[in-house]
Amino acid sequence: MAVVSLGDLRDLAQGALTASKTSPDNAAFVADALIKADADGIPSHGVARVPAYADQALSGKVDGFAVPEITETGASALRVDAKCGFAYPAIAQGLDRAAAMAAGTGVAAAAIGNSHHAGVGGHHVESMAERGLAAMMFLNSPAAITPWGGNRSLYGINVMAFACPRPEGPPLVIDSSFSKVARGKVKLAADRGEPIPEGWATDADGNPTTDAKAAMAGFFLPMGDAKGAALMMMVEIMSAAMTGSNFSYEASSFYDAEGPPPRTGQFFLVFKPESLGGGGAVARVEELAAAVLDQPGTRLPGDRRLENREKAARDGVEIPDALFDELTARAGSGSV
Repeated sequence: MAVVSLGDLRDLAQGALTASKTSPDNAAFVADALIKADADGIPSHGVARVPAYADQALSGKVDGFAVPEITETGASALRVDAKCGFAYPAIAQGLDRAAAMAAGTGVAAAAIGNSHHAGVGGHHVESMAERGLAAMMFLNSPAAITPWGGNRSLYGINVMAFACPRPEGPPLVIDSSFSKVARGKVKLAADRGEPIPEGWATDADGNPTTDAKAAMAGFFLPMGDAKGAALMMMVEIMSAAMTGSNFSYEASSFYDAEGPPPRTGQFFLVFKPESLGGGGAVARVEELAAAVLDQPGTRLPGDRRLENREKAARDGVEIPDALFDELTARAGSGSV
């Protein structure tokens, strides 16, 4: 394993992308998001994604030069067309506008459509909580899960994330998919030749498997069985139907350069806590957090992520030698 500082890793990721038909501005948005995932101890959503992203930009599956188009559709609603480009710049620019709207109206909704892989959902809502706003996000991804009782993938590893500010300290961030595991974790295990725990997924014939490669060709299992599948349907509606994007079963893979753009979607609700819950809303959140921590052995969602982030800023992060060599080669190949 190679130990790399966050700054050096950002330079490698950005260099690899700008060498692969991606504008410097877009590459910076993407690199910052991926580095933050690695720093938080989520390598499945970190720079391991760069080779696939770069190949997709080279093939045209994602437009690395896309400029998001923002349309305000109401006093507190906006739509962002990501133009089949990377999700990160479209989301960041849409949330900037949504935050400005919410400052005046108290609440704003942002629908990002014709988009791509959005990485760690919690990071996007966390950026709003750092501005004193609460936010909720829904996002979909290419199909990997059958409806309950079904035999064909229909839903993606769909995610709902939430964040809100606290009176002191970092925001509270809750980020969860409704599958038993994120697809990126299984893909990482497949790439490394490692097994996965039983109960995460089945093979293509519906048999339980611990073979990560077989799982990638099979089906993932929903958290909470039928209830989890129902929540996946809700997220599908919010992230695709409400953003004018592809449903998961219509979306192409995030992992290869084949086929058309995935055109997935992300939906955000952003609001000022005090506009809805009064001046004591955020203090009440802290009361709940204190009640959780009052019990031995508990921790708040995201605490481990923050510990990882602090360590990574100080010591850097570990990435496989093969990935480090590939990023170095791609970054050194020059702009295409």
